Amino acid sequence: MKTCNVFITGGASGIGFGIAEELAQSGHHVILADINEQAAHDAAASLTAKGLSASAIVVDVTNAQSVAELPAALVDTPVDILINNAGIQHVSKLEDFPAQKWQQLINIMLVGPALLCQTFLPGMKSRNFGRIINIGSIHSLVASPYKSAYVAAKHGLLGLAKTIALEVEQADITINTLCPAYVKTPLVEQQIANQAKENGISEEQVISDIMLKPMPKKAFITIAELAASTQFLISPAARNMTAQTLVLDGGWTAR
Repeated sequence: MKTCNVFITGGASGIGFGIAEELAQSGHHVILADINEQAAHDAAASLTAKGLSASAIVVDVTNAQSVAELPAALVDTPVDILINNAGIQHVSKLEDFPAQKWQQLINIMLVGPALLCQTFLPGMKSRNFGRIINIGSIHSLVASPYKSAYVAAKHGLLGLAKTIALEVEQADITINTLCPAYVKTPLVEQQIANQAKENGISEEQVISDIMLKPMPKKAFITIAELAASTQFLISPAARNMTAQTLVLDGGWTAR
């Protein structure tokens, strides 16, 4: 595959950084986009120190003007591959869920990806090439209590991908959604503590009785698995895969 410029939101840590490192090792240039400027620059510096091609950019994916200005800021590195990864979590019963926090989750994980697609699609169309990968979740397919905003946003990503796929059908552009079960990241570590508090159980019980219980394989999904799946989706072998939901769930949805 040709060398591409890859724009990854939430790229400074966790899943985003893991995918970025894998793609950079394959020769691509990765643009680590994050709302945390220092974290983004530190993450990019850690890759360039290894001889990899990486840069950093600050963006608030919920700010339409900030997102719209990205192509001008990246004029020398037009985006070929967009990975919508930025995300946050809040665990609470709906009746106790702060309205502003509910809206924030939707804005970051659903409105943000829509704005980024809107911004980068014209360039992809003009070059007749683009790959868009949404980092969804098992919660794009099923629900868990106390996560109403997260589940709603992740479900919405699937509809967004299907719609965009139809709108770009004449171009060599694909959009797909990766849906992993729990991945051991700082975001999930925080969820473990929050779930323990909300359910009145230990953190060990959260892992065994809530997170891994629905999975026949009883194992967290690794970032390496997601990175390899991303590699496949941007490869020529997947050029006719679009509007698809790739589920890495250890058998969760087989039940």
